[in-house]
Amino acid sequence: MKIKFNINYHTVWGQNLYICGTSDLLGSINPSNALLMKSSGQGNWQLEIDLPKSSSLHYKYLLKDERGEEQLWEWGDMRRLSIPNTAATVVVEDAWRPEHDVENVLFTQAFTENLFKRSKAAVPKETTRANTRLRLIAPRIGKNQSFCVTGSAPSLGNWDPARAVIMDESAYPVWRADIQIEDSCEYKYAIFDHDKQGIIAWESGENRYLSRSGDNKVGFVIKTDNKFRYPLGLWKGAGVAVPVFSIKTTTSCGIGEFMDIKKLIDWAVQTRLKLVQILPINDTVATQSWTDSYPYAAISVFALHPIYLHLPKMGTLKDKKTMQEVLAKGAELNALPQIDYEAVMKLKSPFYKKLYDQQKAQFLKDEGFKLFFEENKSWLVPYAAFSRLRDQFGTPDFTQWAQYSTYHKDIIEDLVDPKQPDYDHYAVHYFIQYHLHLQMKEVADYAREKGVVLKGDIPIGIYRNSADAWVEPGLYHMDKQAGAPPDGYAISGQNWGFPTYNWEEMAKDGYSWWRRRLSKMAAYFDAYRIDHILGFFRIWEIPWHSVEGLMGKFNPAIPMFVDELKEKGLHFDHDRFCKPYIRGYMIDELFGADAAWVKEHFLYQGEADFYHMKEAFDTQRKVEAHFASLLPVNDDKERLLKIKQGLFTLIGNVLMLEDEHNEGRGYHPKIALHSTYSFKELDPAAQYVLDKIYIHYFYQRQEDFWREKAMIKLPAIINATNMLVCGEDLGMVPDCVPGVMDELGLLNLEIQRMPKKTNTEFSHPVESKYLSVVSPSCHDMSTIRGWWEENAESTRRFYSTILGQFGEVPVACEPWVSREVIVQHLQAPAMWAIFPIQDLVAIDASLRHPDAQAEQINVPSNPKHYWRFRFHLSIEDLLAAHDFNARLGDLVTRSGRGDEHAP
Repeated sequence: MKIKFNINYHTVWGQNLYICGTSDLLGSINPSNALLMKSSGQGNWQLEIDLPKSSSLHYKYLLKDERGEEQLWEWGDMRRLSIPNTAATVVVEDAWRPEHDVENVLFTQAFTENLFKRSKAAVPKETTRANTRLRLIAPRIGKNQSFCVTGSAPSLGNWDPARAVIMDESAYPVWRADIQIEDSCEYKYAIFDHDKQGIIAWESGENRYLSRSGDNKVGFVIKTDNKFRYPLGLWKGAGVAVPVFSIKTTTSCGIGEFMDIKKLIDWAVQTRLKLVQILPINDTVATQSWTDSYPYAAISVFALHPIYLHLPKMGTLKDKKTMQEVLAKGAELNALPQIDYEAVMKLKSPFYKKLYDQQKAQFLKDEGFKLFFEENKSWLVPYAAFSRLRDQFGTPDFTQWAQYSTYHKDIIEDLVDPKQPDYDHYAVHYFIQYHLHLQMKEVADYAREKGVVLKGDIPIGIYRNSADAWVEPGLYHMDKQAGAPPDGYAISGQNWGFPTYNWEEMAKDGYSWWRRRLSKMAAYFDAYRIDHILGFFRIWEIPWHSVEGLMGKFNPAIPMFVDELKEKGLHFDHDRFCKPYIRGYMIDELFGADAAWVKEHFLYQGEADFYHMKEAFDTQRKVEAHFASLLPVNDDKERLLKIKQGLFTLIGNVLMLEDEHNEGRGYHPKIALHSTYSFKELDPAAQYVLDKIYIHYFYQRQEDFWREKAMIKLPAIINATNMLVCGEDLGMVPDCVPGVMDELGLLNLEIQRMPKKTNTEFSHPVESKYLSVVSPSCHDMSTIRGWWEENAESTRRFYSTILGQFGEVPVACEPWVSREVIVQHLQAPAMWAIFPIQDLVAIDASLRHPDAQAEQINVPSNPKHYWRFRFHLSIEDLLAAHDFNARLGDLVTRSGRGDEHAP
């Protein structure tokens, strides 16, 4: 069988086009064995080969330079070509699939397995009368619609819409039509609605052309068109964001539960929202206290949080009195305005153990559980052991677990052996995780059935005292802490306490840990948000001896070397720049009446008016530990906290941080050094030079280096699944980030009050690009209403410059103002407009929370924040708010969001 490949692609000088496939003749997927195509000019490339008769062919095109080195593969998976058995000659006409096409994201499972999901169609029988196959690659189509083709050939209906050929969808998102065409013709694709029994939308643009001359005259022609040209542009959708714990239904148990998400999905359908976004749902039970409410500190990135189980769904206790007491207490907790995390866990945990004891004989024999265990045992067994040992030793800090402080697989497998007398202490965690899986999988299936995308959240870090760190400590830098540099929301920076990733170690097995993590997530979600995606370029890393985020630096980062600093005009003095610069007047200003006491207890005097920290207090960590022992037994806490903070300031009064890999040679400018006493003590010339060095280091020096690092890590991670990927790229954003995200087809995040343009107070949603998510606020900031009341001057500027309003500014954010903000975001060019649920109900005076300040979910500047926000309305209340739902749905529809084909 002879196959003639044809493709049009305009290369630059020195480039050549190749084809590579799975068969031996096409190189066996080895780029070095790919076949060179011949150019006939005008961007036309051909290759003719003889193949044994085969029913299918898998291949892709790629570019190489003049040396034959691989440069670029076309986008997408291997092309799959079904070849008629009767054809002696097959002419293949393809079009290059560009990697930067914004509609490539429509091939992710959020669309192909959810929003545009098709029913399984029967594979069509080949017809011997056809000599042409038209193939259209297009995932975007309505549930009861099909693509069709019509044109100037008789077999295409001679442009008669009533005789258009309905295309087969058995290989969706590839559509095909096998037809007999004798002469060259023009044609076009259209959308056929089966309910209306007719074409409802024609593609835009000029007619397409099919050649049946030359080689195409005798062979079987397979012509593939990459996309349908939608007449009203790109698809857009809207969604709602709410943490699971904040959801409230009449059947909840004091906290939102997985089964409550189904009712939220019903509400999304009613209001024409296409996406539900939640915060991380992994197990965070570490200290058995309210501090475990922090959803970004999971003890396992694989295990789900037990608190989200709906108890009646699991089963009923035979002890009816106890069961009634559990339900009654759950109803009592459900009536509270906020979450009582500890009370909910205290209620649910004993229930799980009692139900396990009641059902264990049947449970351990259950075929569904056995399958779940086999598929998940690589993480499930260590997690169960970790959870049991945490309870046994009374701490999640595995370094205190005696002989179990270091994980050994064989020892742990022996520990959890079913023959062991305390096996139930481990198996109860299998029981809990299995039920969590069943309930979350039911929610995921329900969302896909209803055409609503579930979007999850991937935290950037792992909890220091977690099963992940215990099992594979080599994957993390346990002596470091991840955080964020200072910004308007946290002027001292943020220290999240997580160890940073050892990317070099992770790369050795192709990022297996990440691939396993994301594969697990894909069972429940069709999209996910990468928390702090900037960390894949560089992470803000703080040494263990420091507490404040201000003491961190970016890793990786190219340091400034001593010779460079001298060349730039800086007279470098190690002690002056790298050690705390402390003078008497600084101590007086920071501590006032306590200055003498501070000097006596924490400092010693050097030459003249210079002071140094005593060795017992020469790091922030030592100071923190000292005051941690004083505060619980001292009534003057405010004074002690002020002194502690002042000592932190003295220790942080440095200009350079020494690079640990280039001791004595490499240095990193300290973030926000301009605000230090040390900088202010420099002469103006030195300040000028250091400022230039600072700008070069943070905003120019690292860009290419960070891009290179991201392009190594991110492709391997995002290709682990076919989920839609969104990156939270807020904060101090390197210039290389937008280009990398565009190149990889990642959606970025645009928050109106966190503009990415410098010297700009607000961004306008209309400025967003298509591959982005726009939102007026997020869980780490106040809502629209809460922010409105925080700063009258800022509100006034927003009112005039963004809303285009004049006159007196409303003191409170009135419903019409909230509506204007929502509409602006709905009308943005961005693919998704996602709103916190608080912001959506703010447009209705009868539904909004009476206290705008009570709606903020997290306060980033407070590392001990209690995550206990509960939405004040039940989802049943929302479902019954028909007028509001109709108005919100109308806003969504009129903005053109959520329509599958947008004719």
